[in-house]
Amino acid sequence: MSVEITTGPPEVRVPASAEVTDTIGTAEAVLTRRTGASVRLADPEDLGGSGRSVVMRVRVAETPFELPRTLVIKHYGAVPDEGCSDPFAHEAASCQLATALPPELRVGPELIAQDIEQRLLVLEDLGRGATLADVLFGDDPKAAERSMLAWARALGRLHTSMAGREADFDALMRRVGGDSWADPVAVDIRRSLSDLPELLERTLGVSPPEEVRERLSAASGLLGSTKYRSFSPSDICPDNSLITGNGVRFLDFEWACVRDVALDAAYLLFPFPSSWCSYALPEGMAENMLATWRSEVVEVWSDLDDDAVLRPRLLDAQLLWVWVSTWWFLPRDGQSDGPIDAHMPSPRRSTALADRWRRLGADAESAGSSEVAECADRVVRALVERFGSGILELRPYPAFR
Repeated sequence: MSVEITTGPPEVRVPASAEVTDTIGTAEAVLTRRTGASVRLADPEDLGGSGRSVVMRVRVAETPFELPRTLVIKHYGAVPDEGCSDPFAHEAASCQLATALPPELRVGPELIAQDIEQRLLVLEDLGRGATLADVLFGDDPKAAERSMLAWARALGRLHTSMAGREADFDALMRRVGGDSWADPVAVDIRRSLSDLPELLERTLGVSPPEEVRERLSAASGLLGSTKYRSFSPSDICPDNSLITGNGVRFLDFEWACVRDVALDAAYLLFPFPSSWCSYALPEGMAENMLATWRSEVVEVWSDLDDDAVLRPRLLDAQLLWVWVSTWWFLPRDGQSDGPIDAHMPSPRRSTALADRWRRLGADAESAGSSEVAECADRVVRALVERFGSGILELRPYPAFR
Protein backbone atom coordinates (compact mmCIF):
# COMPACT_ATOMS: atom_id res chain seq x y z
CA MET A 1 0.00 0.00 0.00
CA SER A 2 1.23 3.51 -0.76
CA VAL A 3 -0.10 6.94 0.03
CA GLU A 4 -0.20 10.14 -1.96
CA ILE A 5 1.52 13.03 -0.24
CA THR A 6 0.01 16.29 -1.41
CA THR A 7 1.13 19.84 -0.87
CA GLY A 8 0.03 21.52 2.32
CA PRO A 9 1.17 23.66 5.22
CA PRO A 10 4.82 23.64 6.26
CA GLU A 11 5.95 20.73 8.36
CA VAL A 12 6.18 21.33 12.11
CA ARG A 13 8.96 19.13 13.42
CA VAL A 14 8.55 17.76 16.92
CA PRO A 15 11.30 18.97 19.26
CA ALA A 16 13.37 16.15 20.68
CA SER A 17 11.96 15.01 24.01
CA ALA A 18 11.67 11.90 26.11
CA GLU A 19 8.00 11.59 25.11
CA VAL A 20 8.77 11.76 21.38
CA THR A 21 11.71 9.38 21.67
CA ASP A 22 9.60 6.92 23.66
CA THR A 23 6.76 7.06 21.14
CA ILE A 24 9.06 6.50 18.16
CA GLY A 25 10.88 3.68 19.92
CA THR A 26 7.60 1.99 20.81
CA ALA A 27 6.31 2.33 17.24
CA GLU A 28 9.55 0.86 15.85
CA ALA A 29 9.23 -2.11 18.18
CA VAL A 30 5.59 -2.68 17.22
CA LEU A 31 6.37 -2.55 13.49
CA THR A 32 9.44 -4.76 13.92
CA ARG A 33 7.34 -7.43 15.64
CA ARG A 34 4.73 -7.15 12.91
CA THR A 35 7.16 -7.46 10.00
CA GLY A 36 9.74 -9.72 11.63
CA ALA A 37 12.59 -7.39 10.68
CA SER A 38 14.03 -4.13 11.92
CA VAL A 39 12.10 -0.95 11.14
CA ARG A 40 13.54 2.51 11.78
CA LEU A 41 11.48 5.72 11.85
CA ALA A 42 12.68 9.30 11.57
CA ASP A 43 11.70 12.97 11.19
CA PRO A 44 8.74 13.18 13.60
CA GLU A 45 6.24 15.88 12.68
CA ASP A 46 3.68 17.20 15.14
CA LEU A 47 0.06 16.69 14.02
CA GLY A 48 -1.59 18.29 17.02
CA GLY A 49 -3.00 15.51 19.13
CA SER A 50 -4.72 16.36 22.39
CA GLY A 51 -4.25 16.04 26.10
CA ARG A 52 -5.17 12.38 25.65
CA SER A 53 -2.63 11.41 22.99
CA VAL A 54 0.53 12.29 21.08
CA VAL A 55 -0.04 12.31 17.30
CA MET A 56 2.82 12.59 14.82
CA ARG A 57 3.76 11.83 11.25
CA VAL A 58 7.01 9.90 10.78
CA ARG A 59 9.13 8.88 7.82
CA VAL A 60 9.95 5.19 7.37
CA ALA A 61 13.73 5.48 7.19
CA GLU A 62 14.64 1.80 7.11
CA THR A 63 12.68 -1.40 6.44
CA PRO A 64 13.32 -4.48 4.30
CA PHE A 65 9.60 -4.72 3.54
CA GLU A 66 7.18 -2.58 1.60
CA LEU A 67 5.71 0.03 3.89
CA PRO A 68 4.30 3.46 3.10
CA ARG A 69 7.04 6.07 3.14
CA THR A 70 5.24 7.97 5.89
CA LEU A 71 3.00 6.81 8.74
CA VAL A 72 0.93 8.42 11.48
CA ILE A 73 1.47 7.35 15.10
CA LYS A 74 -1.07 7.89 17.88
CA HIS A 75 0.24 7.16 21.37
CA TYR A 76 -2.30 7.35 24.19
CA GLY A 77 -1.72 8.16 27.83
CA ALA A 78 -2.84 6.31 30.93
CA VAL A 79 -5.87 4.03 31.03
CA PRO A 80 -8.89 6.00 32.34
CA ASP A 81 -10.72 5.07 35.50
CA GLU A 82 -12.90 1.97 35.41
CA GLY A 83 -16.29 2.63 33.83
CA CYS A 84 -15.05 5.66 31.86
CA SER A 85 -14.81 5.63 28.07
CA ASP A 86 -11.30 4.87 26.85
CA PRO A 87 -10.40 6.88 23.72
CA PHE A 88 -7.68 4.37 22.78
CA ALA A 89 -10.17 1.49 22.82
CA HIS A 90 -12.67 3.46 20.73
CA GLU A 91 -10.01 4.41 18.17
CA ALA A 92 -8.42 0.96 17.98
CA ALA A 93 -11.74 -0.88 17.59
CA SER A 94 -12.99 1.65 15.04
CA CYS A 95 -9.87 1.46 12.90
CA GLN A 96 -9.95 -2.34 12.96
CA LEU A 97 -13.61 -2.29 11.92
CA ALA A 98 -12.99 0.19 9.08
CA THR A 99 -9.82 -1.55 7.87
CA ALA A 100 -11.77 -4.78 7.38
CA LEU A 101 -13.78 -3.04 4.65
CA PRO A 102 -12.67 -3.03 0.99
CA PRO A 103 -10.34 -0.06 0.33
CA GLU A 104 -12.89 1.72 -1.84
CA LEU A 105 -15.39 1.78 1.06
CA ARG A 106 -13.05 3.02 3.78
CA VAL A 107 -13.78 6.46 5.14
CA GLY A 108 -10.88 6.57 7.61
CA PRO A 109 -7.19 5.62 7.74
CA GLU A 110 -6.07 2.01 7.43
CA LEU A 111 -4.74 0.45 10.64
CA ILE A 112 -1.16 -0.70 9.97
CA ALA A 113 -0.28 -1.99 13.45
CA GLN A 114 -1.25 -1.63 17.10
CA ASP A 115 -0.10 -2.52 20.59
CA ILE A 116 -2.81 -2.71 23.24
CA GLU A 117 -0.44 -2.78 26.21
CA GLN A 118 1.56 0.21 24.94
CA ARG A 119 -1.68 1.96 23.83
CA LEU A 120 -0.21 2.79 20.44
CA LEU A 121 -1.65 2.81 16.92
CA VAL A 122 0.23 3.00 13.62
CA LEU A 123 -2.04 4.36 10.91
CA GLU A 124 -2.04 5.11 7.22
CA ASP A 125 -0.96 8.66 6.46
CA LEU A 126 -3.75 10.24 4.46
CA GLY A 127 -1.49 13.07 3.33
CA ARG A 128 -1.35 16.82 3.70
CA GLY A 129 -4.66 17.76 2.16
CA ALA A 130 -6.84 20.48 3.63
CA THR A 131 -9.40 19.70 6.27
CA LEU A 132 -13.01 20.72 5.82
CA ALA A 133 -12.37 23.46 8.39
CA ASP A 134 -9.53 24.82 6.22
CA VAL A 135 -11.88 25.05 3.24
CA LEU A 136 -14.78 26.59 5.17
CA PHE A 137 -12.46 29.23 6.59
CA GLY A 138 -10.87 29.86 3.20
CA ASP A 139 -12.00 32.19 0.42
CA ASP A 140 -13.33 29.84 -2.29
CA PRO A 141 -17.12 29.39 -2.09
CA LYS A 142 -17.20 26.80 -4.89
CA ALA A 143 -14.57 24.67 -3.17
CA ALA A 144 -16.45 25.00 0.11
CA GLU A 145 -19.72 23.91 -1.50
CA ARG A 146 -18.09 20.90 -3.18
CA SER A 147 -16.40 19.92 0.06
CA MET A 148 -19.58 20.11 2.10
CA LEU A 149 -21.41 17.92 -0.40
CA ALA A 150 -18.47 15.48 -0.42
CA TRP A 151 -18.60 15.44 3.38
CA ALA A 152 -22.31 14.59 3.29
CA ARG A 153 -21.67 11.81 0.78
CA ALA A 154 -18.84 10.38 2.89
CA LEU A 155 -21.09 10.39 5.95
CA GLY A 156 -23.78 8.50 4.04
CA ARG A 157 -21.26 5.95 2.76
CA LEU A 158 -19.94 5.45 6.26
CA HIS A 159 -23.47 4.75 7.50
CA THR A 160 -24.25 2.28 4.73
CA SER A 161 -20.90 0.45 4.80
CA MET A 162 -21.00 0.09 8.60
CA ALA A 163 -24.67 -0.78 9.02
CA GLY A 164 -25.27 -4.05 10.84
CA ARG A 165 -21.76 -4.10 12.38
CA GLU A 166 -22.73 -3.36 15.99
CA ALA A 167 -21.89 -6.85 17.27
CA ASP A 168 -18.51 -6.67 15.52
CA PHE A 169 -17.77 -3.28 17.08
CA ASP A 170 -18.74 -4.55 20.54
CA ALA A 171 -16.50 -7.61 20.16
CA LEU A 172 -13.56 -5.45 19.04
CA MET A 173 -14.08 -3.08 21.95
CA ARG A 174 -13.90 -5.98 24.40
CA ARG A 175 -10.81 -7.34 22.67
CA VAL A 176 -8.89 -4.06 23.06
CA GLY A 177 -9.95 -3.66 26.68
CA GLY A 178 -12.80 -1.19 26.47
CA ASP A 179 -15.23 -1.67 29.35
CA SER A 180 -17.50 1.27 28.50
CA TRP A 181 -18.43 2.24 24.96
CA ALA A 182 -21.63 4.24 25.25
CA ASP A 183 -22.14 7.19 22.94
CA PRO A 184 -20.70 10.09 25.00
CA VAL A 185 -23.24 12.48 23.48
CA ALA A 186 -26.07 10.20 24.56
CA VAL A 187 -24.74 10.34 28.12
CA ASP A 188 -24.75 14.15 28.00
CA ILE A 189 -28.18 14.31 26.36
CA ARG A 190 -29.73 12.19 29.07
CA ARG A 191 -28.20 14.40 31.73
CA SER A 192 -29.36 17.57 29.96
CA LEU A 193 -32.94 16.27 29.82
CA SER A 194 -33.09 16.50 33.59
CA ASP A 195 -30.75 19.47 34.17
CA LEU A 196 -31.58 22.00 31.44
CA PRO A 197 -35.16 22.94 32.50
CA GLU A 198 -33.92 24.33 35.81
CA LEU A 199 -31.02 26.09 34.06
CA LEU A 200 -33.35 27.73 31.53
CA GLU A 201 -35.65 28.88 34.32
CA ARG A 202 -32.80 30.29 36.41
CA THR A 203 -30.82 31.85 33.55
CA LEU A 204 -33.47 32.98 31.06
CA GLY A 205 -36.73 32.81 32.98
CA VAL A 206 -38.13 30.23 30.55
CA SER A 207 -39.86 27.11 31.83
CA PRO A 208 -40.32 24.44 29.12
CA PRO A 209 -43.96 23.24 29.15
CA GLU A 210 -44.88 19.64 29.88
CA GLU A 211 -45.71 19.00 26.20
CA VAL A 212 -42.13 19.84 25.22
CA ARG A 213 -40.71 17.62 27.95
CA GLU A 214 -42.90 14.78 26.69
CA ARG A 215 -41.64 15.35 23.13
CA LEU A 216 -38.07 15.27 24.44
CA SER A 217 -38.75 12.01 26.26
CA ALA A 218 -40.11 10.52 23.06
CA ALA A 219 -37.19 11.89 21.02
CA SER A 220 -34.73 10.26 23.40
CA GLY A 221 -35.80 6.96 21.86
CA LEU A 222 -33.16 7.79 19.22
CA LEU A 223 -30.55 7.09 21.91
CA GLY A 224 -31.59 3.47 22.28
CA SER A 225 -31.92 0.50 19.98
CA THR A 226 -33.52 1.41 16.65
CA LYS A 227 -33.57 -0.13 13.16
CA TYR A 228 -31.50 2.76 11.78
CA ARG A 229 -28.33 2.32 13.81
CA SER A 230 -24.86 2.40 12.31
CA PHE A 231 -21.28 3.24 13.21
CA SER A 232 -20.55 6.91 13.88
CA PRO A 233 -17.24 8.71 14.54
CA SER A 234 -19.34 10.78 16.98
CA ASP A 235 -17.00 13.78 16.64
CA ILE A 236 -17.66 14.48 12.94
CA CYS A 237 -16.39 18.04 13.01
CA PRO A 238 -14.70 19.91 10.13
CA ASP A 239 -11.20 19.71 11.59
CA ASN A 240 -11.58 15.91 11.79
CA SER A 241 -12.59 15.63 8.12
CA LEU A 242 -9.78 15.52 5.55
CA ILE A 243 -10.34 16.42 1.88
CA THR A 244 -8.49 13.87 -0.29
CA GLY A 245 -8.45 12.89 -3.93
CA ASN A 246 -10.70 9.97 -2.98
CA GLY A 247 -13.29 12.06 -1.15
CA VAL A 248 -13.60 13.05 2.48
CA ARG A 249 -11.96 10.82 5.07
CA PHE A 250 -12.64 10.98 8.81
CA LEU A 251 -9.66 11.17 11.14
CA ASP A 252 -10.68 10.94 14.78
CA PHE A 253 -12.49 7.96 16.31
CA GLU A 254 -11.72 8.56 19.99
CA TRP A 255 -15.44 8.67 20.85
CA ALA A 256 -16.78 6.49 18.04
CA CYS A 257 -19.90 4.46 18.75
CA VAL A 258 -22.96 2.90 17.15
CA ARG A 259 -26.06 5.11 17.18
CA ASP A 260 -29.11 6.14 15.18
CA VAL A 261 -28.06 7.75 11.90
CA ALA A 262 -30.51 10.63 12.44
CA LEU A 263 -28.21 12.00 15.15
CA ASP A 264 -25.47 12.40 12.54
CA ALA A 265 -27.83 13.51 9.76
CA ALA A 266 -28.98 16.43 11.90
CA TYR A 267 -25.46 17.86 11.42
CA LEU A 268 -26.43 18.40 7.79
CA LEU A 269 -29.33 20.71 8.65
CA PHE A 270 -27.58 22.87 11.22
CA PRO A 271 -23.85 22.35 10.98
CA PHE A 272 -21.71 20.77 13.65
CA PRO A 273 -23.72 21.41 16.83
CA SER A 274 -21.02 19.88 19.05
CA SER A 275 -18.19 21.81 17.43
CA TRP A 276 -16.47 25.16 17.85
CA CYS A 277 -17.24 26.19 14.26
CA SER A 278 -21.01 26.31 13.91
CA TYR A 279 -21.73 29.08 11.41
CA ALA A 280 -24.50 29.68 8.89
CA LEU A 281 -24.74 28.05 5.46
CA PRO A 282 -25.97 29.62 2.21
CA GLU A 283 -29.66 29.24 1.38
CA GLY A 284 -30.46 25.75 0.13
CA MET A 285 -27.08 24.23 1.05
CA ALA A 286 -28.40 22.22 4.00
CA GLU A 287 -31.14 20.60 1.93
CA ASN A 288 -28.64 19.76 -0.83
CA MET A 289 -26.39 18.11 1.74
CA LEU A 290 -29.30 16.15 3.19
CA ALA A 291 -30.29 14.97 -0.30
CA THR A 292 -26.70 13.84 -0.95
CA TRP A 293 -26.55 11.87 2.32
CA ARG A 294 -30.01 10.43 1.68
CA SER A 295 -29.03 9.17 -1.79
CA GLU A 296 -26.46 6.95 -0.09
CA VAL A 297 -28.37 5.63 2.92
CA VAL A 298 -31.52 4.60 1.03
CA GLU A 299 -29.48 1.66 -0.27
CA VAL A 300 -29.76 0.19 3.23
CA TRP A 301 -32.87 1.92 4.64
CA SER A 302 -35.17 2.43 1.66
CA ASP A 303 -37.95 3.87 3.85
CA LEU A 304 -35.78 6.88 4.69
CA ASP A 305 -36.60 8.08 1.17
CA ASP A 306 -40.07 8.82 2.58
CA ASP A 307 -40.35 12.26 4.22
CA ALA A 308 -43.03 10.91 6.53
CA VAL A 309 -40.39 8.56 7.98
CA LEU A 310 -37.25 10.70 7.85
CA ARG A 311 -38.44 14.21 8.73
CA PRO A 312 -39.92 13.43 12.18
CA ARG A 313 -36.73 11.59 13.11
CA LEU A 314 -34.62 14.54 12.00
CA LEU A 315 -36.75 16.94 14.03
CA ASP A 316 -36.32 14.71 17.10
CA ALA A 317 -32.55 14.63 16.54
CA GLN A 318 -32.49 18.40 16.05
CA LEU A 319 -34.44 18.90 19.28
CA LEU A 320 -31.97 16.71 21.20
CA TRP A 321 -28.94 18.53 19.74
CA VAL A 322 -30.38 21.97 20.50
CA TRP A 323 -31.21 20.82 24.01
CA VAL A 324 -27.80 19.35 24.85
CA SER A 325 -25.82 22.15 23.16
CA THR A 326 -27.78 24.69 25.19
CA TRP A 327 -26.83 22.74 28.31
CA TRP A 328 -23.19 22.81 27.14
CA PHE A 329 -22.90 26.41 25.98
CA LEU A 330 -25.48 28.62 27.73
CA PRO A 331 -23.49 31.04 29.93
CA ARG A 332 -24.28 30.37 33.58
CA ASP A 333 -24.56 33.07 36.22
CA GLY A 334 -21.26 34.91 36.39
CA GLN A 335 -19.97 33.51 33.10
CA SER A 336 -19.19 35.77 30.16
CA ASP A 337 -20.81 35.29 26.77
CA GLY A 338 -17.59 34.35 25.02
CA PRO A 339 -16.96 32.24 21.93
CA ILE A 340 -17.76 28.53 21.98
CA ASP A 341 -14.00 27.89 21.96
CA ALA A 342 -11.83 30.78 23.09
CA HIS A 343 -8.85 29.38 21.16
CA MET A 344 -10.65 29.06 17.82
CA PRO A 345 -12.58 31.43 15.48
CA SER A 346 -15.91 30.54 17.08
CA PRO A 347 -19.18 32.48 17.19
CA ARG A 348 -20.44 33.78 20.50
CA ARG A 349 -22.30 31.16 22.50
CA SER A 350 -25.49 33.20 22.62
CA THR A 351 -25.36 33.80 18.85
CA ALA A 352 -24.97 30.11 18.05
CA LEU A 353 -27.73 29.14 20.49
CA ALA A 354 -30.16 31.80 19.26
CA ASP A 355 -29.70 30.54 15.69
CA ARG A 356 -30.27 26.92 16.73
CA TRP A 357 -33.43 27.71 18.67
CA ARG A 358 -34.71 29.93 15.85
CA ARG A 359 -34.24 27.20 13.26
CA LEU A 360 -35.71 24.59 15.59
CA GLY A 361 -38.78 26.80 15.98
CA ALA A 362 -39.19 27.22 12.23
CA ASP A 363 -38.77 23.50 11.54
CA ALA A 364 -41.13 22.55 14.37
CA GLU A 365 -43.74 24.99 13.04
CA SER A 366 -43.48 23.45 9.57
CA ALA A 367 -43.86 19.99 11.09
CA GLY A 368 -46.96 21.02 13.05
CA SER A 369 -45.28 20.80 16.47
CA SER A 370 -46.63 24.08 17.81
CA GLU A 371 -45.57 23.47 21.42
CA VAL A 372 -41.91 23.07 20.44
CA ALA A 373 -42.14 26.08 18.11
CA GLU A 374 -43.62 28.29 20.83
CA CYS A 375 -41.02 27.18 23.40
CA ALA A 376 -38.22 27.87 20.90
CA ASP A 377 -39.60 31.35 20.26
CA ARG A 378 -39.64 32.10 23.99
CA VAL A 379 -36.05 30.97 24.37
CA VAL A 380 -34.91 33.15 21.44
CA ARG A 381 -36.69 36.20 22.89
CA ALA A 382 -35.15 35.53 26.30
CA LEU A 383 -31.68 35.20 24.78
CA VAL A 384 -32.14 38.54 22.98
CA GLU A 385 -33.36 40.19 26.16
CA ARG A 386 -30.30 39.04 28.06
CA PHE A 387 -27.56 39.31 25.41
CA GLY A 388 -28.89 41.89 22.93
CA SER A 389 -30.39 41.81 19.45
CA GLY A 390 -26.95 41.44 17.84
CA ILE A 391 -26.99 37.75 18.66
CA LEU A 392 -29.53 37.20 15.86
CA GLU A 393 -26.80 37.82 13.26
CA LEU A 394 -24.98 34.49 12.87
CA ARG A 395 -22.58 35.06 9.98
CA PRO A 396 -21.87 32.45 7.27
CA TYR A 397 -18.61 30.56 7.15
CA PRO A 398 -15.87 32.86 5.78
CA ALA A 399 -15.81 30.99 2.45
CA PHE A 400 -19.45 32.00 1.83
CA ARG A 401 -19.21 35.66 2.90
